[in-house]
Amino acid sequence: MSTLWSDHIAGLVPYVPGEQARIPNLLKLNTNENPYGPSPRAIEAMRAALSDDMRLYPDYQALDLRRTIADRFGLAPDQVFLGNGSDEILAHVFNALFLRGGRPLWLPDVTYSFYKTYCRLYAVPHRLIPLDEDFVLRAADYTGAADPEPAGVIFANPNAPTGRTLSLDEIAAIARARPDSAVVVDEAYVDFGAESAAALIGEFPNVLAVHTLSKSRSLAGLRVGYALGGADLIAGLTRVKDSFNSYPLDRVALAGAQAAIEDEAWFDRTRHAVIEAREQLARDLRTLGFEVLPSQANFVFARHPGRDAAAIAAGLRETGILVRHFRAPRIDQHLRITVGTPEQCARLCAALRAWLSVPA
Repeated sequence: MSTLWSDHIAGLVPYVPGEQARIPNLLKLNTNENPYGPSPRAIEAMRAALSDDMRLYPDYQALDLRRTIADRFGLAPDQVFLGNGSDEILAHVFNALFLRGGRPLWLPDVTYSFYKTYCRLYAVPHRLIPLDEDFVLRAADYTGAADPEPAGVIFANPNAPTGRTLSLDEIAAIARARPDSAVVVDEAYVDFGAESAAALIGEFPNVLAVHTLSKSRSLAGLRVGYALGGADLIAGLTRVKDSFNSYPLDRVALAGAQAAIEDEAWFDRTRHAVIEAREQLARDLRTLGFEVLPSQANFVFARHPGRDAAAIAAGLRETGILVRHFRAPRIDQHLRITVGTPEQCARLCAALRAWLSVPA
């Protein structure tokens, strides 16, 4: 601990991303990256953006991209907020929407672990609400009387790392019950089978849906995210952003994101390929003795009742395959496995079959 640090730094517990190993012939199924590349139109647009114009600042309002996103969801540009990946947007959300007179933020006990990191960073008091025994988020747990009212509610839908979803009716029930609280729905994986809460924004001005281009648009390396919500919520986020970094997206990111969102054919083809591979992977894992939760994401969450999850992950790593194991309460015997191509999933299952000594 350095004597030069700010007072709160020593108490922070940073988020730990999935391992980025340098292993020959590595099969990386631990960080939920898309196995299919970005839209060729996006790549071409980014190449074209690398011109003499790079000496100029980008459009700090990113108006063209915001209009494109708004049109896709039937919203206005002032209902769209952009950031350098959805994690940056979430950081602004915690700062702009959840510091409200000491009222607690409500969130699930098993969800994206970055939320707890942001609570510590911004000193947001919070209440963890347990998922049920099947890792289902019960909307009723978020709609009852409360004193004090929550500062806000946040959850991922589909949830991470479980992959389970809430319906729009359930999200609407939470938003209706908490009109004085921002209800933030982190939709990083929504394009793989769930319904976006963007459809609720017209009725519920307290709903904010957060998206990323990292997953279904295959642009994890570009770092572009956006949020959709009522103009008041977006204005609050913009105040924080413009007090932190007025130019979060560079010219290359703006061009690539615009083209990726416009290429609906590539988007549909690749996401449906992931969905088909996910269903096959779940079936194959069950034949190997795994219990697999229903998933609407680009990963599955599975456990083997007879084998230790950490040991399985270590055994796979020795074969050059990475999956995600969380040493956390309730889920330390589960593995989160990213859906790869059919060939990659077959390689994973062959390695598991050999490690588990399951006859072919």
